Amino acid sequence: MCRWMAYSGDPIAAEDLLFRPVHSIIDQSLHSRLGATTTNGDGFGVGWYGRGTTPALFKSTDPAWSDRNLREVAAQIDTPLLFAHVRTSTGTPVQRSNCHPFRYGRWLWMHNGAVTGFHELKRDLMMAVDAALYPGIEGSTDSEALFFLALTFGLAEDPPAGVARAVGLVERLARRRRITAPVRMTVATTDGETIWIFRYSTAGESGSLFCSTEMSQVRRLYPDLEVLRRLGTEARLIVSEPLRDLPGVWTEVPERSYGVVHAGKHEIHPFNPLPSA
Repeated sequence: MCRWMAYSGDPIAAEDLLFRPVHSIIDQSLHSRLGATTTNGDGFGVGWYGRGTTPALFKSTDPAWSDRNLREVAAQIDTPLLFAHVRTSTGTPVQRSNCHPFRYGRWLWMHNGAVTGFHELKRDLMMAVDAALYPGIEGSTDSEALFFLALTFGLAEDPPAGVARAVGLVERLARRRRITAPVRMTVATTDGETIWIFRYSTAGESGSLFCSTEMSQVRRLYPDLEVLRRLGTEARLIVSEPLRDLPGVWTEVPERSYGVVHAGKHEIHPFNPLPSA
C-alpha cells in the first residue's frame, strides 16, 4: 500500500515535515511498518500552497529516498498546508501522471488503497465523470478516477457527500459485475484551507490512518522535544503511519469515518456511501 501525510498549520519548511521526523514519509518509502508492502518506490509527489489559491506540485517516478531534487526543493519551501505521498503501483503504469497528489483547480487529492476490479469497471466509471471535468484527467489510476467522480458528485460544495456518492457508485457498479469488496481507501483532500480525510472499505479492511492531537497537549506531554518548537499551536498532521513513537500524540481515525481538519482542530464523523443518483 502507498503511504501519505498531510500537514496544516503555521508555515513551516517542507524539509522539516518530509525528512526530519524519525519515521518520516521518506523513511516510509523504504521502511513502511503498517502497510502491506515495506517499500514504496514507484514514485512520489508533494503538493503545497504558497501564493494564490492554486497549489503547486512536484512529482517524480523516482523513489523518494534517492531523489536529490526533492531535498533541494524541500529546503526552500515554506508552506501552511502540504500533502506528500509515496506510491506503490497496484497495476497501473509507473509514470508521473499516476503519482499523487492529484490536482484540479484549487483542490488536491491523494489516496491509499484500491478499487478492486478497476479495469472491468473503468469504462463505466469514466463515463460517469462530468464531461466538463473529464479533460482534467491526466493519468490512468483508480485513485484519480475516484477523485474526478467525487468532483462530479459535488466535492467542491459538500466534500463528505461528494466522496460518499463516488464510493456509492463504485459499489453499485461492482455489484452488477459480482465484484466483492470493491473499495478500500484512506483519502485526504483539501481546498487549501480545510482538509477532509476518509477511512473506508467495503469489507472493513482499510489501511491505517492517524491524526495528531492538539499541539498544546503534545507540548505538555513532551516539553523537552525540540522539534515541537517549530510547530505552531494550530499544527495538525494526518499520516498513514506515525512519524515517531510518541504515546498520546497520535489518534487512530476509526474505520468507516471521515474527519474535518481546520484551524488546528479536527472532528470525526461516521462515513457511509450514498446513492449517486
